[in-house]
Amino acid sequence: MLDKPANLERGISFELNGNSFDVSAHPFDSLANTLRDHCGLTGTKIGCDAGDCGACTVLLDGEQVCSCLVATGQADGARITTVEVTEDAGLLGRLQGAFLNHGAAQCGICTPGMLMAATSLLAERPSPDRAEIEDALGGVLCRCTGYRKIVDAVLDVAGQGQAQVVTAPLPGEAVGARIPRADGLAKVDGSDRFAADVAPDGALWLRPIRSRHDRATFELGDLDAFVAGVPGLEAALTARDVPGHNGFGIFPHLREQPVFSEGEVRYRGETVMALVGERSVVDAIDVESLPITWSPEDAVTSIADARSASKRPVHEAHTDNVLIRGLVEKGDVEAGHAAAAVTASGAFSTSYVEHAYIEPEAGYARISENDPDRIEVLACTQAPYMDLEEVANVLGFSRDRVRIIPSACGGGFGGKLDVSVQPMLAVAAWVLKRPVRAVWSRIESMASSTKRHPSEISARMSADAEGMITAFDMEGDFNTGAYSSWGPTVAGRVPVHGTGPYHVPNVLNRSCAWYTNQCPSGAFRGFGVPQAAFAQETLLDDLALKLDIDRLEIRHRNAIRAGQQTATGQVLTHSCGLAECLEELREDWAGMLARCRDHNSTNPRIRRGAGVGCMWYGCGNTSMSNPSTMRVTLGANGRFTLYNGAVDIGQGSATIMMQICADALGVPMGAFDQIVGDTDLTADAGKTSASRQTLVSGKAAYLAGRDLRAKLLGMANVGEQATVKVGDGRIDFVEGDTRRSISLSDLADRTGDGDVLLEGTGTYDPPATALDEKGQGSPYATYGFAAQICELEVDMALGTVKVLKIVAAHDVGRAINPILVEGQIEGGIAQGLGMALMEEYVPGKTENLHDYLIPTVGDIPDIDIKIIEDPEHEGPYGAKGIGEPALVPTPPAILGAIRHAAGVTIRHLPALPHRVWQAIQESGATS
Repeated sequence: MLDKPANLERGISFELNGNSFDVSAHPFDSLANTLRDHCGLTGTKIGCDAGDCGACTVLLDGEQVCSCLVATGQADGARITTVEVTEDAGLLGRLQGAFLNHGAAQCGICTPGMLMAATSLLAERPSPDRAEIEDALGGVLCRCTGYRKIVDAVLDVAGQGQAQVVTAPLPGEAVGARIPRADGLAKVDGSDRFAADVAPDGALWLRPIRSRHDRATFELGDLDAFVAGVPGLEAALTARDVPGHNGFGIFPHLREQPVFSEGEVRYRGETVMALVGERSVVDAIDVESLPITWSPEDAVTSIADARSASKRPVHEAHTDNVLIRGLVEKGDVEAGHAAAAVTASGAFSTSYVEHAYIEPEAGYARISENDPDRIEVLACTQAPYMDLEEVANVLGFSRDRVRIIPSACGGGFGGKLDVSVQPMLAVAAWVLKRPVRAVWSRIESMASSTKRHPSEISARMSADAEGMITAFDMEGDFNTGAYSSWGPTVAGRVPVHGTGPYHVPNVLNRSCAWYTNQCPSGAFRGFGVPQAAFAQETLLDDLALKLDIDRLEIRHRNAIRAGQQTATGQVLTHSCGLAECLEELREDWAGMLARCRDHNSTNPRIRRGAGVGCMWYGCGNTSMSNPSTMRVTLGANGRFTLYNGAVDIGQGSATIMMQICADALGVPMGAFDQIVGDTDLTADAGKTSASRQTLVSGKAAYLAGRDLRAKLLGMANVGEQATVKVGDGRIDFVEGDTRRSISLSDLADRTGDGDVLLEGTGTYDPPATALDEKGQGSPYATYGFAAQICELEVDMALGTVKVLKIVAAHDVGRAINPILVEGQIEGGIAQGLGMALMEEYVPGKTENLHDYLIPTVGDIPDIDIKIIEDPEHEGPYGAKGIGEPALVPTPPAILGAIRHAAGVTIRHLPALPHRVWQAIQESGATS
């Protein structure tokens, strides 16, 4: 049953961060595990355990190494440096400061590894150029930042770049200021605690046992006897152990995905049972020794399979394999096509795309120390209140018996909206009455988690002789996998956005989400909009070519403007910044086209091209209520505390909420503390997704600040123009010549609330309406708009593509923190580049970070960002979202540039070299 090596632990000594250190460890254990488990230095992260991601990078005798690949015995007598150096930090300390000031850390999971790699470089070469820095950092992957700010920070310390001068904004001037992240220090000094970094003493270890089949039935043998035969194994949990409903899902009526499967599995990676016990014992159990008898079946592996009746439906309740359909219809689409001067049509498809967050799923669960009838779950998550509902449902509890504590989250991008570890950890802790923890391996994270929906889209677009779009229609089919996840949201959002950010009088957009026996497809930065944008932007390029109109110009002519209707009949009244975005790009676009002409005149093999892509994105839930509530208090210590339920997964919401609330109160950010995400301490701020937190939770934070300010001003009997200052045990108010003070002790006597003297609350739910049977209505309060242009090279002999430059213009309403906005755009561009050129998840084949490729620092082009501020009246200080908009226009811009360079149209993503090469060969456009 066990495949356990002999206990060969021995004493190993090394110098660690300047101090002598002795540990008793197995010499073949990885140095990463020894540093974390024996030395308590969890700043060294483990993202893959295979040397692929570089998150575990430390210095071994001054050289950067992946500590997950170094046997602990090799470190005997060595000098080891990690990110936690505190004494005489020197070069590392300067790098940490630069990373903080430049916004080089977002989620922070890769930051220690980046810092170690940069430290090694600068210690050897104090004045490297950008190329040398990119080479030194090339072994560390980052999924959030797009790398540009990381390289800029290293250049700053090397004296080769522009230093970021950071000053604390004055009261009332935090919004719009370029200030570091409020939670940034912990990310650069290694003290931020991710879910794999913490666990209660004595916690048992949980290991899921997953299906290796796309589809199978199974029978379990005598598990009780198996457990009894393995000392140190406490339990083998199955569906019979789930106290409540053995199912979870995003929508209450679709809680169909089992915590533990009951006799049937529907995709590779589905959980059958969980082994719980001592970690060394559990990890050593041979899966083949488990009493499971498998009976594989023919699987529904594609949309074509799902449509056919040749195989048993994925779910008996959905005999046609259809999860849901979506529709938006306006005007007379056939008449619009008939009246047009030109029509373009085509079929487009995309593959699975993996989130590839560097932090695998992890967490722990325990019975509350203060109440034996409650359960607490700590996990990496984007949606703590959704987790709470799922755990309560699985345990059969009322909501008040569950507490969710979000850890620092090492990237999410939609993939940590669905629960992962949470339900089975809760079941294990409740059943065994012991704390239980789990950390997914990279392979099981990729095998079991949701993906971007593969799509098959057929679309048609027509325009008149002036290039004005007259009609658009599309049929979009999306592979939602074995379980529903966010399939209904994708099927609903795509028809709304299918026309792109243009005024189109006649529209017929239809979508369908299909069940298959593949990994569930969920939320991934755009909810299907990037797939639709690929189709619509390609067709718009077709029309421009047929009409001999410049590609940027045709977009400018059709850009939706204030006073015009969307495809759903919603009239936009303001904050429609696409036309301005395109105007900002005109000069750069002309320069790109000129450089391409000059280059191509003498370079037949390496051809240059330029492309343009546009987008729009509705901020928040589609046609649904999605409120947020924030609370801010004044404590007896004179500090303000923002109770912020909006989880920060790297995008910076923990910072901008404080900026917004501080300005609403009229006090400096330095007067604030913050509590984020804990469901016992914060109100429900909704999920961190759909580019909603800046708009929705930001407005709630604004209202909370205004509420507390009004109470303070009222107590002092001063007007709105008064300044407020808290310090030296009192609150001072100044309004012109009027000066008043209230002592905190007097206020405590008046309120009688102990540590909390006063509080303000704010709740905001953006206005939206349900869509009717034809998809007409106002599904969102506001939309983000953007345009990006791309310059690249195509090797006509090899089909390889190198992106040289992207210029991005984004209408964000108001940039609450320009550093964070730029970071989101750069990170979105990097993910969009990956989607366009390299990322293709194949179940069972690319379940690691060396077979599944994401962009490295060397893949990222020069990026120029132009922030457009067309204020949104609903948003806090005019702001709206940027998370999803950053990615959506990048693939179309890249594909348009490939077409301009090579004369071929790519219709399946990603545009891998062999696909580009094949298209070139078929077109006859070789060098």
